[in-house]
Amino acid sequence: MNDIQEPYLMLSSPAFTEGQHIPEKYTCDGENVSPLLQIGDIPEGTESLALILEDPDAPHGTFTHWLIWDMPPIHTIMEGEKLGTEGKNDFGQMGYGGPCPPNGTHRYYFRLYALSQKLNLPENTSKEELLKAIEPVKLAKAELMGKYNR
Repeated sequence: MNDIQEPYLMLSSPAFTEGQHIPEKYTCDGENVSPLLQIGDIPEGTESLALILEDPDAPHGTFTHWLIWDMPPIHTIMEGEKLGTEGKNDFGQMGYGGPCPPNGTHRYYFRLYALSQKLNLPENTSKEELLKAIEPVKLAKAELMGKYNR
C-alpha cells in the first residue's frame, strides 16, 4: 500500500458554488470582472499559481476566457484583481473575458495550478505553451465549474 499522498489544492468562490450559475456581474452581460476566488490547501513548496478559464461547450471548440500565471501563492484573488502575467484570451484581448455564450447553457472551468517555480513566460504565450510549461513544475491542480446561459 502506498502511503504517499498527492498534494491537494482547493478552489472556490463565494459568488457561486460548484456546478451552479455564475452571476451576471462576472459575464459580458454585466461588469465582466473576474469573481473573487478562494484558494485552500496550497501545497508546501508552491512558488506560484497559474489559472486557466475555459468554456468546452463553445460552438467551435474550447474557448479560452482567461490565462494568468506567475501569481503569488495567496489564498484570495480579489474580484477583478490582476496578479501575475495575463495572456490573450480567445476574444483577442489580454486578461479576463467573462462568460458570453451565444446561446444555451455553457460550462466554465476555472483550473488552478500550484507550481514549484515561476514560469517567466511572455504575455503573448498561448494556452498550449502555458500548459506545456506548467506540466513539469505542477504540484497540484484544482477546478471550479460554473454555468452561464443567455
